[in-house]
Formats: sequence, structure tokens, C-alpha cells
Amino acid sequence: MSADYKNTVFLPKTDFPMKAGLPDLEPKLLKRWADMGLFARMQQVAKGREKFMLHDGPPYANGHLHIGHALNKILKDVINRTQFMLGRDVHYIPGWDCHGLPIEWKIEEKYRDAGQDKDQVPVVQFREECRAFARQWIDIQREEFKRLGVEGDWDHPYTTMTNAAEATIAGELGKFLLDGSLYKGVKPVMWSVVEKTALAEAEIEYHDHTSVTIWVKFPVVSAGCPEIEGANIVIWTTTPWTMPGNRALAYGAEFEYVVVEVTEAAEGSLARMGDKLVLIKDQAEQVAKDAKASFTVLHTIKGEALAGTLCQHPLKHHPDAKGGYDFPVPALAGDFVTTDTGTGFVHIAPGHGEDDFHLGRAHGIAVPDTVQPDGTYYPSVAIFAGLSVLAQGKNGKYYSPVAKPVLEAMKACGNLLAHGKIDHSYPHSWRSKAPLIFRTTPQWFVSMESHGLRAKALAAIDTTRFVPAQGKNRIGAMIETRPDWCLSRQRAWGVPITVFVDKRNGQPLRDPDVMARIVAAFETEGSDAWYTSPASRFLGNDHDPENFEQIFDVLDVWFDSGCTHAFVLEGAEWSGTQWPASLYLEGSDQHRGWFHSSLLESCGTRGRAPYDAVLTHGFVLDEDGRKMSKSLGNVVSPQQVVDTQGADILRLWVVGSDYSDDLRIGPEILKTQVDVYRRLRNTLRYLLGAVDGLSEAERLPVAEMPELERWVLHRLSEIDGGLRAACAGFEFHPWFNELHNFCAVDLSAFYFDIRKDALYCDASDSIRRRAARTVMDIVLDALCKWLAPFACFTAEEAWLTRHPSADDSVHLHTFPDVPAAWRDDALAAKWQKIRDVRRVVTGALEGERVAKRIGSSLQANPALYVQGELAEAIADQDMAEICITSGLLVIEGPPPDSAFVLSDIAGVGVVPRNAEGDKCQRCWKVLPEVGHRQHDGVCGRCSDAVSKAG
Repeated sequence: MSADYKNTVFLPKTDFPMKAGLPDLEPKLLKRWADMGLFARMQQVAKGREKFMLHDGPPYANGHLHIGHALNKILKDVINRTQFMLGRDVHYIPGWDCHGLPIEWKIEEKYRDAGQDKDQVPVVQFREECRAFARQWIDIQREEFKRLGVEGDWDHPYTTMTNAAEATIAGELGKFLLDGSLYKGVKPVMWSVVEKTALAEAEIEYHDHTSVTIWVKFPVVSAGCPEIEGANIVIWTTTPWTMPGNRALAYGAEFEYVVVEVTEAAEGSLARMGDKLVLIKDQAEQVAKDAKASFTVLHTIKGEALAGTLCQHPLKHHPDAKGGYDFPVPALAGDFVTTDTGTGFVHIAPGHGEDDFHLGRAHGIAVPDTVQPDGTYYPSVAIFAGLSVLAQGKNGKYYSPVAKPVLEAMKACGNLLAHGKIDHSYPHSWRSKAPLIFRTTPQWFVSMESHGLRAKALAAIDTTRFVPAQGKNRIGAMIETRPDWCLSRQRAWGVPITVFVDKRNGQPLRDPDVMARIVAAFETEGSDAWYTSPASRFLGNDHDPENFEQIFDVLDVWFDSGCTHAFVLEGAEWSGTQWPASLYLEGSDQHRGWFHSSLLESCGTRGRAPYDAVLTHGFVLDEDGRKMSKSLGNVVSPQQVVDTQGADILRLWVVGSDYSDDLRIGPEILKTQVDVYRRLRNTLRYLLGAVDGLSEAERLPVAEMPELERWVLHRLSEIDGGLRAACAGFEFHPWFNELHNFCAVDLSAFYFDIRKDALYCDASDSIRRRAARTVMDIVLDALCKWLAPFACFTAEEAWLTRHPSADDSVHLHTFPDVPAAWRDDALAAKWQKIRDVRRVVTGALEGERVAKRIGSSLQANPALYVQGELAEAIADQDMAEICITSGLLVIEGPPPDSAFVLSDIAGVGVVPRNAEGDKCQRCWKVLPEVGHRQHDGVCGRCSDAVSKAG
């Protein structure tokens, strides 16, 4: 009877479980890191190193994190951790945006629901409620971010509502005030009638909207050329509500226009027989269709012939007009007029359009007061006083309730040619989701030109690194064409615009002593001091408060966040920071948001960008490429993923994705990441088991290792080089895919497969086994450190399994120092040929298994036919060991016709043969020598190993 050799086999042994249980494991590791003060320890370890400063773009403190937040913060954490492990001093200070409309809107809702008017609440009380709301969500979001494994100075984050921050923001505004860049002007701005405030470009998003369209006739009262006498100039607009604000018409001087006569009108048409109409030539046929009429062309004229033409307002003779529209409407040349839609004429309402405003100003046309902040017409507006330009219907969609009254009024005057509806992309508030209007109002602006801000910003863009590179062109195009920066908001929750206006001349007071007193007050009391203090506190003895108006508009929140570089990177609250930041990292929409406002603020006050590099990522979509929405039921909650699968799965999704474009996520994609994670974990588990009990004496110098181990070290050098390139380029997914393939293919399916026999069955002092264990320990060390920035929890678990310690962490180490001598391209080329040959052998054996002629490859002793350079490559190799067979006959020459071949590997063939002899009871090889050694039932190698073991 054969002996039991089970106890003589060196089987892997580890406490590292196959099943991760990440939802339970990760909170325990978070507690461990908190107890040991990991962030502070990392700061100590990195002291004196080259600094890397990723400045955090502040999320808004008003709700649970969504998957976009998770992508953003995980990517920041990955970059911070990789930079630390490259040997840099990384100081990550997370922050929050706290002021602004979303929070104010929530507090207003509370009062509205209680039937109270928030304007009756003392402003300081209202602001404190906003502040408390922000604090509550900061605490919630902080824990949610930490749960994702994001490491940083969570005990000392920054917020835009601290006294120090508000003082700095006021001080930064003061720099623009004192140098003359800040001014009060009347300009058209995007206005939210729902929120009763101006909005910045970054606060606007575009959605489909249905608008009423009208074709309106403007009777000519003074013709610029004989051809249009007695005619009507026709305009087309998608904003009927702007008609009461009309003061002019615009035409294209170079375009061809026609004067047509209405010769036929279908039933229901508003066109009147015999009417003469002036239209752009290219659209005359389409206008006829829209008006359900037929036209005859009377004249063709050039647009420039219209110069000097005066029309009357189409509502002049309405019975309720009462003189409200008794003014001439001049036709003016405008370079913004187009011929692709409409009539070739643009109706000009200087109070409700940017082109309108500038054309009107160029011709001395005053801006009328038409629409009030709440979206209703001023009492002075004839016919429509008090009506609303925008309302929300029962179906939740917004519409213009005044469109129909305008349409009916035009019809009553005989000046409506046609009407219809159009679905088009239209600007909306990203907060209330309500459509916006252009409204010309007095606002505070920073000039883009007076002090060269545009030129400074464009120069700064040229010297900044953008990843992806096209970001440079995107933000550059925005800066080139952007208007002056509108800073004022007509709200209560924010840093006030700390300006006094001299009532005697309308000019802002530019006094550095006044500004210094304001900043000092904010440092001790916060910006509420602006509301609680008498003006004299700030004006001092040099200025009489009676002569000055104190401004109570608040700053655009983008100015707040644009100043964060000043109070975080330059502030005294955190030591070890650095200005400018090494990197800003946000979604691609921030080219018009935080990147943009930070650039303008810093260039205006410091002459350069506050960052050396800008990295952008895409948006997160569902698996089908659709935007996530509750109504579609396709929202992926990061909290749910973390609670059910673990944060490391989300982290692998981030680094395994091309985040330069939009990313997709959903159940199937997450399932793929779970599979990837399982392969990585199994690799770590196998390595941990393989190196159990490894002593320093057992380690083998690289020079004494077999080629196979040196090939593994070569692969480590390649992957290390790829990692460093990935870190430099902030592009991780190609490298991460290579790392995964290294684990799944190079190691698990090749190296581990081959070396399993030596690891389990060789004597403990064999060169082959010592080399394998030495290399496996090197690989384990490298994998733990390489995975640490990406799968931070699992890497820590594996590290502590290998190096149990109360105060150690993989996150306190740098990436492994891979010797350049490990790189051996010639050896790699040779082993690629060996692997090609092996692939033919394994293919042949798989066919034998399918045919049930063998069970295990160890039951085979195939004949391998090989020639040329492939024969040279395997000449000094034990191909039976590499192909995991009990024997293998190598025959140099062409394979016979009966041999198994692969079409992509020429000159190699395999004739399967069964191994002869008995099965070794220890290593399971089938060899003739089994049963003829010292120990019964084993081969010679195993007999020697048993003897040595004792």
C-alpha cells in the first residue's frame, strides 16, 4: 500500500480569504486609518519631498453624493495617492461651496410651505439658517466621501462660508475695486424670473422648450427707398413677450430683400389681399407657406437701401395702447442678422437681448423698463401691465402666458401675419430648471478689457497644461468671446458685494482703508458684519455715511469658488500648501465654470493662472449611454454600490474607464468590475499563500535565478515603466488593463501554472523553488504597492496579511524601486517564442481532453516538432515543465501532416502521445521511474524531497 505523502507537499497557506466581504472589511480599515492618523502619518513621511498640490474643486453642500461625485473624488484620490507613492509630498484639502441659490431656495421653500414671506425674516436669521443647512450636508457628504476611500485632511477641510474664507473673498473683490476693474453697468444678463436673480454662464443649461412663434408686420411710415413705400416690414420671433419692449428693427446690409404683394390667401390665413410685405429673398417662399398665402414679387432690393427707414410699432393703434407705443421704430443694419430662418429682419428689444442692447446703444436708443424681476410687466407697459412672461403649467412645463394676449393684440391691430409653435434648445437655470430670459439690468461687472484681463487669461491658458489637450482650445474660445464678468446676484445668501457708491457722482468708493476695515471685520465676525454693522464702521472718519449707498447684492458663487486658491493655497490655516496648484481636476463642464472663474480671478489679481495643469473627466451615463434620471429608473447610487459590493469595485470602475470621455455604469458593467476584482484578489491570495514562511536565507539573488523568473522580473520592469508614464499622463485605464492581464494571463495562466509543481513538490532548498518564492514575494510587494492607489482597501488588506503591524500601512510606502537591470528585451523576445510553442502544445492537449483520451496534461508525453528560430528558443528549456506534461519529445524538423498545428504559428506541430509509467503519488506525473526509488510510489525528484524533509 502506498504511503500518504500529503503532509510532505508544500501547499500554499494564508489567512487572506478568497471572498473579500468588502462592505464589512472596508469600514474596519477606515477605522484603523482614523485611529492611526493615516493622513498625518503620510504628511510626516513626505516631509521635505517635492510638493504636489491638487486643489479640490468644491462640491455643493446640498444633498447626498451622486455617481458623478464618486467619479470625481475617486479620481482625485487615485492621482493624489499615485503622486505620494512616486515620492512627492501631497497635501489634499477637501472643500465645499456653501453660498448660493440652491441652499437659499431650500430655506425659502420652508417659509413658503409655512405660508410665510422670507423677505419678512431678518436677513441675518435667514443667512444663519442657510449656514446651518450647509453644515448639515457637509457632515453627511464628508462621511460619504471618506467611505469611498478618499484620503485627505478631513478634519480641516475648507468651506467658502468660514470667516477667513469670506474675508479673503471680500479682499479679492477689493483688488478689482481698487484697480478700477470693477464697475456698475447696465447690460443684458440671463435672468431667472423664478429665482429673481441674474445667472452666470456656468449656471445655465440647455433643454428643449416649446415656444410660440409669430410673424408680425411693422408698417413703414418713412421709407428709406421708394420700393418699400406703403409696405410692411415683417419680423419673426420665438419670444412674443418681448414685443412690448421693441424699439427698432435690424436688417443685413449685404442681403437681398424682396417686396412682395399678397395675391392669394387661403381660408384661415391672416394675410390680407393687396398687402405689401418686405422679406429676405431666401425665405419669401417659406413665409408664404407659413402664412397660407401666395406672394408676387414686386421689387428686389439690397439691404443697404433700407437705411433711414422708420416704421411704427405694430401695437400703436391698439385701443388700449393709450399712447404707449407712439414712437418711431427705425430699421438699422445689424451684422448678427441671418438668412437661414425667419424673415431676414430681427425685432430689437434692447432690454431683452445682447445684440439688441448693443445695437440700440450704438444708435442712442434708450432701454425701456419692460419686465420686472419677478417676470411681470411694469405698470407702465401699455396693454400688458402686470401680466407674467413665464409660468409653470399643471403638467410641470413652463410656458409664456402672455404669448396669447400679445398674439391677440397684434391680430386686433391687423399686424399679425401668422403664428405657430417651435421646439428648440433654450437656456434654463440648472437649479430651478425654469427657462431664462434676457433682461437688461444694473449689475456689477469686472471688465475684461480695461486692465487687460482677457489678454492675461489667454496668455495664462497658453502656459497651462490641459489633459485632454483639446481643453485648451475649449476654454480659450470661451475667454476670447466672453463678455464682462457679471458678479452681482440679487439674493441674500452669499458674500456681499462690499462696495459703497457715492450718491453725488454714482461712482464706487475706491478706498483701501475702507476695504481693510471690511476685511478685518469679516475675519472676526464673518460677512454677516456687513448686515449688522452701521456703514460708519467701515467708512471711518473720512467719509460721511449720508453721502454713500451701501450695496447689498451678493457675489456670484463662481467668484467665491474662484477665490478658493487664495484662502486655501495661500492661506495661513494650512501649513505645507503651495501656490499655484499643481493640478485642478473637475468635469469637462468646468471649462465654463470653476476653471474659468478661477482663471479670471487669479489673472486679475496675480497675473497668472492658479494652476499649472488642468485635467477634465466626462459625465456618467447609464449602460445604454442615457443620462441618469429617476424617471428612467437608471440612477446608480454610489452608496448602494458601496454597501452591496464595496468601494474598491467603484474605484476599479473609475481607473478601468477612459474618463477623458463620458463613462457608463450599470449592473452589467459593475459585474465586469467584480470579475476583474476577483482575478486580482485571487492573484494576491495565491502569492500570499506561496510565500508563507519565506525567510531571508531562502531568498535567491537575481543572478542565480532561472530564465523564467528573470522573465517575470522583466515584466515587472515593463509594468513599472507603464505605471510611471500613466501617472505622468494622468491616464490610467490602459495601464490598469495591462496590470489585470499581467495577473490573469502572465501570472495565473502561465507562470503560476508552470511553477506550481516546483512550489509544491520541489525540496525546500531547490534553486527552482527558492527562485520562485523569491520572485513571488517581489511580485506580491509590487502588486500591493501598485494597487494601493486604485484598490486602496484590498491592497491594505493584502499588505497587512504579509506584514502584520499595528502601525504600518501600504499607504505609507512608495512604489517599488525596480532595478533597470531587470529589463531584458532579448529575454522577453525569446520567451514570447517559447510561449508561442507552448500554445500549440496546450492546444493539442486540449483536443485530447475533449476526446477523453487524457484527463490531465500530466498524462501526456507529446512529440513536439519545431524548426528554425523557435527551435533555437526552446533548445535549452525543459519543455515538459513549461507545458506541464510528464514528458515531451522535441523533434527538430517540419511537423507531419497528422500533427496538431495553429495557423498563426508556422513550423510547429504536436503529435499527442500518452505518458508511460505509473503516476507519482506526490506530484502526479506519470513516469517510468515511479516505484523504483527509495520511497514507494513516487518519482525520483519527490523521493529526494521526502528524504530531505525528514
